Amino acid sequence: MQSLPRGETRSVVVQYARLVHTAKCHDSAALSRPLNTSQIQKMLRLIDVIPNADLLLSMEPEELGGALLQLVKDQTKGQGQGMFNAYSYLMSTSDLQDYNQGNTNPLRQAVNEGLNWLEQCGFLVPAEGSNGQNGWRVLSRRAHSIQTGADYSAYLKTIGFPRALLHSSIADPVWLMLMRREFDTAVFHAFREVEIAVRDACGFDATTIGVPLMRKAFHVDTGPLSDAGQLTAEREALANLFAGAIGSYKNPHSHRRVEIDSAEAQEMVLLASHLLRIVEARKPSRLAG
Repeated sequence: MQSLPRGETRSVVVQYARLVHTAKCHDSAALSRPLNTSQIQKMLRLIDVIPNADLLLSMEPEELGGALLQLVKDQTKGQGQGMFNAYSYLMSTSDLQDYNQGNTNPLRQAVNEGLNWLEQCGFLVPAEGSNGQNGWRVLSRRAHSIQTGADYSAYLKTIGFPRALLHSSIADPVWLMLMRREFDTAVFHAFREVEIAVRDACGFDATTIGVPLMRKAFHVDTGPLSDAGQLTAEREALANLFAGAIGSYKNPHSHRRVEIDSAEAQEMVLLASHLLRIVEARKPSRLAG
């Protein structure tokens, strides 16, 4: 996907549109800056947010949604009820005519997809009463929480996370924590469940915890979860994997706040899920023995 030339002047809102996808952003520092709409003296138009038709038509609905969210925020700013009607906006061709395209139907289709995506994801919700029944929408709490391009980018990464890969014992709570951007809590919860699963599988008491628990459970010679059919080096490696994971990812989160981002948290909870599946696979063998 091609970006506009580096030298082209960009408003803060054009930067916002770029930030929904890494390939559109040349100014990485802008990710941490709050959007500054004070630079804009008039109500935004679509062309202010997305400067040309080719860029608009190349954007996926979720990418376009980020730009449209800023547009809706600007158009509802200062309104008593803060309502927005997508149908009325789409039927008003003035914004689309700014692009000087003879046929505006492809542009209208793309914008409609972006607005529908915002509604499906809970950024736009029906207004109260008959207004909502007649197509009027208001910004949700989630929409108001999006203050920077980084906020929106983090949201996209979270909803794109493969929830089905999470172990069933942690899927629901960990998913919600990730959605709420409670990354350190999600990681702690996931690895605490690993610790509990290992202890329960081995029948150890509650005083056996942390790294010592993993070393005991996967001890090469005496560990209940160690597989005697594997090579000694492989059994040692698995013991190190469990001990290292608990020591690196569970213990620090037990004692202090650890700053991690969305991608790191997702990788960590996937590791926890993998460890949980190993324990689950070995538990029947222990019970059968």
